[in-house]
Amino acid sequence: MLIRALVTSLLLMSAAAFADVEKFAIPGEKGMAIHWWPKLVPVAGWMQDKDFSFKYSINALAPSGASFADSETVMYAKAIYKPRVPDLKSLAALIENDKKDFVTNVPGVMIEEATALVTADGKSAVSLIYTPRSKENWERVSYLEEGDFYLIFTVSSRTKNGFLAAIKVYEKLVSQYKEKP
Repeated sequence: MLIRALVTSLLLMSAAAFADVEKFAIPGEKGMAIHWWPKLVPVAGWMQDKDFSFKYSINALAPSGASFADSETVMYAKAIYKPRVPDLKSLAALIENDKKDFVTNVPGVMIEEATALVTADGKSAVSLIYTPRSKENWERVSYLEEGDFYLIFTVSSRTKNGFLAAIKVYEKLVSQYKEKP
């Protein structure tokens, strides 16, 4: 079992070129649990919620001293390994799929394009704002493609005020992301 875990970990470390993605393979009752998410530069006032990160395979951030599950406003980053989603042939297809999911799951949601965010290495991330009509979350989502991964960066808040208060920190978070050299 230990050898299998080591081999799996090594394969994950060498698989998927380019994106600066943290990769974890953790033995569990049903085999190896594989987690990966974009590596983020810490931002003042925010911390990673490791339990939530491993539970949902995202880099989950909450305000310092709070948990991801209980916070009014959170940020997270997700890495999607392209071979695991062969039906999504492009970043545009991923974005369209996300839009369809929002329209289906958040009735009346307004979707508008926001200014693209530029990463530390000069890549442009398509950015959308999802505005609810009722009590759903306010979200800004930025999409990027690097190597074998689609990357998704999100700020989500239960309130408009919380959303607006976190936008600058979110923009800083995305602007500090850099593809692995």
